[in-house]
Amino acid sequence: MRNSSIPKIMLVLALLAAAVSAAPAAAPKRPNVLFILCDDIRWDALGCTGNPYVKTPHIDQLAREGVNFRNTFCTTSLCSPSRASILSGLYAHAHGVQNNFTEYPTNLVSFPMRLQATGYDTAYLGKWHMGENNDQPRPGFNWFVTHKGQGKYFDTEWNVNGAGGKVIPGYYTHIVTDLAAEWLNRPRDSAKPWLLMIGHKAPHSFYFPEPKYSNSFDNVWIPYPESAFRLGDKPAWIKDRLYTWHGIYGPLFEWRKQFPDDRPEAVKDFAAMTRAYWGTILSVDDSVGKLVGELRRRGELDNTIIVFMGDNGLLNGEHGMVDKRTAHEASLRIPLIVRYPGLTPVTKPASIEKQVLTVDLAPSLLDLCGAPELKKIHGKSFVKLVQRGDSSWRKAWLYHYNYEKQFPYTPNVRAVRTDDWKYIHYPHGDGKPDRHLAELYNLEFDPDERHNLIANPKYADVVKDLKRELERQLRATGLTAETDKMPLDEGIKKELPDQKIR
Repeated sequence: MRNSSIPKIMLVLALLAAAVSAAPAAAPKRPNVLFILCDDIRWDALGCTGNPYVKTPHIDQLAREGVNFRNTFCTTSLCSPSRASILSGLYAHAHGVQNNFTEYPTNLVSFPMRLQATGYDTAYLGKWHMGENNDQPRPGFNWFVTHKGQGKYFDTEWNVNGAGGKVIPGYYTHIVTDLAAEWLNRPRDSAKPWLLMIGHKAPHSFYFPEPKYSNSFDNVWIPYPESAFRLGDKPAWIKDRLYTWHGIYGPLFEWRKQFPDDRPEAVKDFAAMTRAYWGTILSVDDSVGKLVGELRRRGELDNTIIVFMGDNGLLNGEHGMVDKRTAHEASLRIPLIVRYPGLTPVTKPASIEKQVLTVDLAPSLLDLCGAPELKKIHGKSFVKLVQRGDSSWRKAWLYHYNYEKQFPYTPNVRAVRTDDWKYIHYPHGDGKPDRHLAELYNLEFDPDERHNLIANPKYADVVKDLKRELERQLRATGLTAETDKMPLDEGIKKELPDQKIR
């Protein structure tokens, strides 16, 4: 009896095995996305990007296990336009957010909207910074926590998912991190992937580190950069800016109480400002460590695309300037690190030298998540570039910025950057010839842009080629002499900006 049943059991097992092998394989779970966005972080403010003083072990770990995009740039170095470009894959003139006071258009599809529409649970926590006086939820997110204006490093008033303003005591970076951890651990459908975007205030001015990091760099000697004193071949507006809100002899975001001050000993105020800026980044690194630890505890680390980046760069004394907005390297260049084993194995990290832009994030994330692409955008997915190389990848791109009456310290800017060269010019806004000297830099041999070659006849042909390239880039993004509208450059002014919008 027992022996006669064995063949039947074996037959049943064989049939079951055949059925399993014939069944279609379960679809792989779509990746989660943790997007960590810093405000005004310089590309070189991290250990993994070469800073000798700022220790960022948790961010460095992401770079060691993921992709470090070493030449990443914003297409407009200003918070709101750049953030809108990250969301949409479009240049500022196309998405319409050309200053820090304009809302992201509700009818313009962003990558979070696209992910939400394809089944992602979406959340945004932190500094939104598109619409100064609006702290209400925005389209594309199932959960939205933000505040009005810039927020404060301590005791910000938060609007938690439309419930109204409420002060949450504590340090901004820790508050937004705790809110993120709480959201991750809320009951949810485990089958649904999620997108969590975190907008840090740090390291935006005014710089206030948390107490434990307030004196971390007291023993670091910090001079003005050498380029601050090499202005002989620069356009006059850069020299005019020295004594303004955006110059090294100005108030330095209130770190200098008596200004203007061009005495050599006044560098102490510049050093204090820089130390405070660095101190805020240490807390961001702590935040990254906590969130990565949370993903590991939840068993979601290797199925999560972790993006760490900045919205724009920051001039910290280069060419005598502070803040951003200009087309110089410190203003344009940002850190970008992406950790996801589906992009590149953690055992085989990558360092990408090709020029990647803020407008590339939206198409790249949708590509990695298997979501429908956004149509008619300016950005391009970097997935192929990372995984197989991309011979068609850009070798040149457009930068543009429009003069702001609220911050009258930078002219209109139109520039083209190639792998080796940069050409910058400053249209006045009335269609007449430029009134400011243009700039030309050989980035291969002069990465710090010390020598403006625009007046050197040896490079006349280079200038002609770059002007033609700039025209091509303008046309490619929909800008022509007829459509490229800009405000009139009213000159560099000495008045401080309104207290409410600093």
